[in-house]
Amino acid sequence: MAADEAPLTGVGWAAAPEAAPAGWTVIGVTVEGTAANLGKGFGLKSGGYLCVSGGRAQAPPGPVVTDVLVLSERSPQPLGYTRAPEFPEPRPGGSRKKRLYVKLEPVAAVDTAVVDIKLSSKSKTLPCYTRAGEMGNFAIWCKKGPVLKPVPKPRSISTGLKQLSLQSPDYGAPAAPCTIKRAASQHEALYDTSNIYGLSAMDGVPFTLHPKFDTRLSSGSNYNYAFVVEKTAAARLPPSVC
Repeated sequence: MAADEAPLTGVGWAAAPEAAPAGWTVIGVTVEGTAANLGKGFGLKSGGYLCVSGGRAQAPPGPVVTDVLVLSERSPQPLGYTRAPEFPEPRPGGSRKKRLYVKLEPVAAVDTAVVDIKLSSKSKTLPCYTRAGEMGNFAIWCKKGPVLKPVPKPRSISTGLKQLSLQSPDYGAPAAPCTIKRAASQHEALYDTSNIYGLSAMDGVPFTLHPKFDTRLSSGSNYNYAFVVEKTAAARLPPSVC
């Protein structure tokens, strides 16, 4: 879709080109190049001009124009349509031989919308345009096209969130060889029964003679305790386990 074929967001009319508010574009000439002043046929002595809003390169987030109708003042207002705004506000009781109705719908709910409006003489035919009706000495044409839905911007992930993880960087990685070897050594030392039974019952216990034997040593007798019983007990094998 070209930049000038984006959906319109409003259709109205202005009493004069300078009466159109900011953001609105006045349709000042017809396709034949003549002044597009609607004249007395629009119910104004000084005339009036059609004006539109929107039509930018990207679809707006709000409602868009999906249809335009021109009906006589005696026709009931169609369901889903609203009266086109007038700039400045119309005077109470003002006569309108023809009324301009606009249908607005949310952009997310439609696939096609009005992308352009042109005026021509009543005898003119515009290809690819739909005749919305006649007003004054002119025919009003609208062109519809597909709606390009606004695409949401992807959310950027901050560096901090990228670094977050449910597991540590080393989770699942094989342990270093030295760590495995040290763990195995500790495991063997814990469950090696030979280390338990290899200890002597008297290891680390200081030896002291009873006082009654003190006199014999002091008298010059050579007393030598060889720990035969204790060594025999320490040398015994542990009982077998069935």
